[in-house]
This record gives sequence, structure tokens and C-alpha cells, in this order.
Amino acid sequence: MHLKYQNIEIRNATPSDAAQLCQWWNDGAVMAHAGFPLGLGITEEAIIEKIHSETDDTTRRHIILYDDRPIGEMNYRQLDAKCCEMGIKICEKDMQNRGLGRVILSLFIDGLFHIRAYKKILLDTNLNNLRAQHVYEKLGFIKMHVNTDSWVDQLGEKQSSVDYELTEENFVSFIGF
Repeated sequence: MHLKYQNIEIRNATPSDAAQLCQWWNDGAVMAHAGFPLGLGITEEAIIEKIHSETDDTTRRHIILYDDRPIGEMNYRQLDAKCCEMGIKICEKDMQNRGLGRVILSLFIDGLFHIRAYKKILLDTNLNNLRAQHVYEKLGFIKMHVNTDSWVDQLGEKQSSVDYELTEENFVSFIGF
């Protein structure tokens, strides 16, 4: 997908994005919320392989740009013809806490419903990530389940997560087309 709204652009990741993704994915501060406080320890070559393996009908990684500057990434993974799972990271610290997340998510979710024709979108987030939960709930996501102590991060600490679900009927967009 290639989506634009004002000074926000979301486009498919390409091999030329591997260096940027590598920097973000190997940064523990960026990846801590996903359970990787030490980063992923991944190479650019491995990221290029991942990007080459993606298709619209399986999984697709996207780069988020603001004023043509890469600020983060998002992805979706098709679970079946009507349902996908998605994720987002605004990786550049100076672009966080500015209200961009709900607009970026609105643009992406609209694309998943209207371009990809999904009927349901799932996501999960760390139980401690209250800011993300607030944004997801404002967008209409319904909290489905809390997974207490369901996984262990790189430091050996138990982590909990929250599962969310969104249908088009519940979607509250923060953009006006």
C-alpha cells in the first residue's frame, strides 16, 4: 500500500530501507516495548531477505514518513482473507507524543479496511504500554484479553500483553478525507 495524508506518507518497505530498519531494530530503547531491550541483533542482509519474502497477501512492512523523513514502521500480517494482525512503532523519539500515532494509525487502518478489504484487524501491546492502549481504544479497538505473564523478555522478566480487535463498524478515524 502507498498512503498519503497531508505530510504523512506510508509506503511499502524496500531493500533500500534496510539500513534504517537495522538501526531501529538493533536499538534497545526502540525495541524494549516489544520485549527486546537489547535490540534484535539483526543484520541489514537479513532484513533485506525479510523484505524480499513479503507479499501483499502474506505480510507487508511499511515505512512511515513525516515530511519525507522516515520516523517509524508498521506492518500487517494476513491471518486469513478477512482478518489481519498489525503493528506500529514510531521509532524517532522526537516524533513521539505529538498526536501523530492516531493519525498514522487512522490512515493505515483505513487502507487495511478499504484497499486490502479486511473485515477485522487484531493487534496486541505490552500491558505496561498505557499510552498505546489509550490510542487504540480511541480508534475503536476493543480489548479482548489480557495475557498475564505470558512471555519473558531478553532480560528474563515476565511480561504481559493485551489483545485488541477492531471492525470497521467500530473504527473511529482521526483523519478527514
